[in-house]
Amino acid sequence: MNLELTDQLFIVGGATSGFGKAIATALLHEGAKVIVVARGEEKLNEQYRSNPNAEIVTGDITEHEIIEQLKTIVGDRQLHGMLVNAGGPPAKRVLETTLSDWDDAYQKLLRWKVEFTQAFVPAMMKAGYGRIVYIESSSVKQPIENLVLSTSLRLAVVGLVKTLSQEIAKSGVTLNILGPGSHNTPAIDRLYHKKSEQTGLPFADVKQTAIQQIPVGALGEADDFASLAVWLLSKQSRYVTGQTIMVDGGAVRSTL
Repeated sequence: MNLELTDQLFIVGGATSGFGKAIATALLHEGAKVIVVARGEEKLNEQYRSNPNAEIVTGDITEHEIIEQLKTIVGDRQLHGMLVNAGGPPAKRVLETTLSDWDDAYQKLLRWKVEFTQAFVPAMMKAGYGRIVYIESSSVKQPIENLVLSTSLRLAVVGLVKTLSQEIAKSGVTLNILGPGSHNTPAIDRLYHKKSEQTGLPFADVKQTAIQQIPVGALGEADDFASLAVWLLSKQSRYVTGQTIMVDGGAVRSTL
């Protein structure tokens, strides 16, 4: 399928690792121009410096200054799409959390996404076209042990995206959420380490037990996840908006 992404402009957060890296790489492979954002300058240069279609921005995409910098970099160019993606809060149970944990999670998981969305959606609406994909978690459909901070604030993002998708449905701008389950990325290991600490079981045993509970019997791969994300960032997805789509190997049991 020709996704018609050649020379289209995208912003991709978290571009040096996991899903962000896989999606940025896939977009570049399709001929898109990608503004890649991450905190690690060395990794950004190593992975993208040689690609003429990649524009590198070093910094934390959740910070106001970086969002303002991205607005300046985009300038009056048409921005065709964005991958809204950054790291999550620590793995904790409810009674382990402090109020400062909740304040920090609000900043990391919700507040910056509101600012980021408001910074770029009006121009997309004016252009009559835009594709936005938010990476959240399968925990918004079915809570995951030790992830109360992530689950709670990501559910707020679902409310934000669903509401805005309804408000601007006729504008040509779509907004969708991908909810990854267990994938073979660095982020998943923090859950296995937490479970290992709680149970005293070896990390390898915890990980193997978790994998056995996934219906397909394996961890997902970032490249598989990227294929759906890139489609959602393309013209072909015009009739899909306001959706929260699980990519989880069948782990979520809900029918809704």
